[in-house]
Amino acid sequence: MPLSKFIFKRIIQAIPILFIVSLISFFLIRMSPVDPLAELRLNPSISKQTLEYEQKRLGLDKPIYVQYFLWAKSFIQGDLGTCSTGERVIDKIKERTLNTLLLSLNVIFWTWAIGIPIGIIAALNYRKAFDRILTILSSIGMAIPSFFFAILLLIFAQKTGLFPIGGLTSFDFQNMTIFEKILDIMHHLILPTIVLATISLASLSRQMRANLLDVLDSDYVKFAKTKGLSPFKVIFKHALRNAINPLITLLGFEFAGLLSGAALTEYVFQYPGLGRLILEAVMKSDINLVMASLMIGSTMLVLGNLLSDIMLKITDPRVRI
Repeated sequence: MPLSKFIFKRIIQAIPILFIVSLISFFLIRMSPVDPLAELRLNPSISKQTLEYEQKRLGLDKPIYVQYFLWAKSFIQGDLGTCSTGERVIDKIKERTLNTLLLSLNVIFWTWAIGIPIGIIAALNYRKAFDRILTILSSIGMAIPSFFFAILLLIFAQKTGLFPIGGLTSFDFQNMTIFEKILDIMHHLILPTIVLATISLASLSRQMRANLLDVLDSDYVKFAKTKGLSPFKVIFKHALRNAINPLITLLGFEFAGLLSGAALTEYVFQYPGLGRLILEAVMKSDINLVMASLMIGSTMLVLGNLLSDIMLKITDPRVRI
């Protein structure tokens, strides 16, 4: 199947998936006991007429199925509606999307740049000191909760002053040069990246180690060794290409998972990303903002899986799409 036809087919298949996700998500949110107007109702200065106006503006006075079709119609037309605060949803998402992509891509880059070599070295030193130390460290990395780890690093930053304790930029960011702005953003990204990369790094390195050990024990690798090929060619030309294939498949899930997994970390570090925005919207039951964020997450998952399939075809010619 040609690559262009494959991509088109996957996009068409994604439409019913996104529809089912939106349907389930909308009804679950609307059936929750959280009142979107709870803050207004608790404010004694808000009149009954204002509450009725807000209820009508948000469509809360209509049956739930009518609310869904009105939302779906607006979403298809590109109108994501307004937040409970009156701001346009698309404006709120636009100002956070780039920040989340910056953090997510940064985490993925460092996870793969460090995790793959560590997994390879551990496999080549099977049951030696480095492999045993890696096993202990990776177990700790997978066991520690990201929220708790983020708080520990936040306390460390506050005590030492080595890192900023929140946000994406410093207060004098506008007065900096281009080079200083880049360094300032990189400085603010260090702690959130460490928190999010630690868990992914631990699991990725262990997966790389296990895959490479399985491949090194296969017959064709043993045959390559008996032919007198150098260890470098045996490992990197033959074994590694097959061992890394399952990890490429997981790349799409990892990319989409960072959107939801970064929510608590972004909240601790006050990072202006989509994860923190979604968490705050869920707590307020801001239906339009939550639905838009969920659809973005679902789209990221579909695109991530599509990207993984394309990369798998490039790295392994035996794969047929």
